[in-house]
Amino acid sequence: MLKSKLRAVGNSDGLLIPKEVLHELNVQRGDEVCFTKAADGSYNISAYDPEFEEQMVAMEAIGRQYRNTLKELAK
Repeated sequence: MLKSKLRAVGNSDGLLIPKEVLHELNVQRGDEVCFTKAADGSYNISAYDPEFEEQMVAMEAIGRQYRNTLKELAK
């Protein structure tokens, strides 16, 4: 398990990400990363993918539009 600390960066907080994690995510300084919330309340971090974001926006719209249908299918 790797740990990191939140640090003050101006008036905000910053998270230092270990080099090993950056390498695994295939990101470098200046790249964008994405945080997605999992069903158990935890968060996942991944390299930002604009195509994935577009798909998630579409999925959320469908989920709102067909909420009742999806609930029935989940039974």
